[in-house]
Amino acid sequence: MIYCVKCGTGLPDDAKFCAKCGTPVAAGGGTAPTAPATPSSPTLAAAGVQELKCPTCGAPIHPTFGEMIINCDYCGGSVTLGGDGWKQINKHTMLSLKVTSQDAALKIVHEFLDQGFLHRHAFEESKLVEAKLSYVPFWVLPAAASTTYQYQAVATSVGTTVGTIAAASLLGSALSGNRGGTTVVPIFGGPVVNPTRAETISGQYEYPVVAVKSMTAYQPKDYEFQLGDRAFFDKKSVPDGAPILNGDLGEDAARFAAKAYVQQLQSEAAHKKHSMVSNLHCEVTITEGELLHVPVWYFLFERKGEKTMILIDGHAGRVLRTVP
Repeated sequence: MIYCVKCGTGLPDDAKFCAKCGTPVAAGGGTAPTAPATPSSPTLAAAGVQELKCPTCGAPIHPTFGEMIINCDYCGGSVTLGGDGWKQINKHTMLSLKVTSQDAALKIVHEFLDQGFLHRHAFEESKLVEAKLSYVPFWVLPAAASTTYQYQAVATSVGTTVGTIAAASLLGSALSGNRGGTTVVPIFGGPVVNPTRAETISGQYEYPVVAVKSMTAYQPKDYEFQLGDRAFFDKKSVPDGAPILNGDLGEDAARFAAKAYVQQLQSEAAHKKHSMVSNLHCEVTITEGELLHVPVWYFLFERKGEKTMILIDGHAGRVLRTVP
């Protein structure tokens, strides 16, 4: 038996490469080491590193979110992620492709159209003009929002007042022994009591902002990715032929955009909950985000001279955006 000169693994006499760390085996091999060659202290990852290798045997190391010291599964060597080293790795992530074929993505589109986006049989009546898969970058920005506003509760107040009067009249009639006949409910005029009320709504978002300036049509309105499934960006995980798009929108600009989008969502939530909203004030706090590459299926359909773009989240298998 011969031994790997780097990690000390026992190998067959005719081995050309180490089965554990991949190191080429020199003629004659090496002698058996007393212990794996492990550094006395973990090696610090450099700032900006996005792919880690064991400092001892060169094997790939796969960090897990939150771990500051990562041990090599092959030889026991370790790498510590501190300061900017961890920060840079943590900020570039990706989602895996689960909708792996165009046919599977088109099935999702078919089901979506049949639910009434256009009308029944719209899918069959539409011509597929273009279809492609791309990895699109999004800035994902954590946002906390608090919105205060006033609203007019006239309808609610009047209804409540009339209902209370009616209930009291019926109860009085019953207590007085009136078992039948007609009960007259008086309707009083005058101003409604306390018609203006205040409300506060809060929201937590992981808001995605498309990181390519020329692709604003890809911008989702009210959508959150399955961030619990994200992993560190690894180009080797991208299928052959699928382009990885480069972002040209900086994080500061994305933060500004996310704030405006979240304010709009908060405003819409207030107007949906109450009518006659006024004096609306929204505070949004955006914290540090990360760049996330998402597999996106892009389909362009034409029907009766009109074109519709439908985007499918290739990880979650959901409609990400539609542009009629």
